[in-house]
Amino acid sequence: MVSLTLNGRLVDVEAPEDKPLLWALREDAGLLGPKYGCGIAECGACRVLVDGQSTPSCVTSLGAVAGRTVVTVEGLAAPDGTLSAVQQAWIDEQAPQCGYCQPGFLVAATALLERVPDPTDAEIDAAITNICRCGTYPRIRRAIHRAAALRAEG
Repeated sequence: MVSLTLNGRLVDVEAPEDKPLLWALREDAGLLGPKYGCGIAECGACRVLVDGQSTPSCVTSLGAVAGRTVVTVEGLAAPDGTLSAVQQAWIDEQAPQCGYCQPGFLVAATALLERVPDPTDAEIDAAITNICRCGTYPRIRRAIHRAAALRAEG
């Protein structure tokens, strides 16, 4: 059993410590936001925040997050359901196409904006290495800029 804070709640996950975090989240915690993509930490579909850092959950073991804070796309909104600035910007800019990879993008963008509140296009390109087969990168970049503006407005 591994204890961690998951989307703001202290939880005990009944799974082996060497189980990939992605599968512990999906199979044991019932969170389907993080997606399986490549399985080698290249595509970003599985990204979650671990202590605020964008982390590929497909290559991170459950045991590696024991006692730490994990946030999935399901945990980005406020407890009352108010969308985060990143989530609202994604809707405003209609960033997703098929949507499969978008949870990982939302998590990576959230981590970026925590570090760099008003990123340039170059900073976005350097930080957001996720892969989208639909090719919605221009809309994603616009959404990140909009999220930065929404966050600045408060």
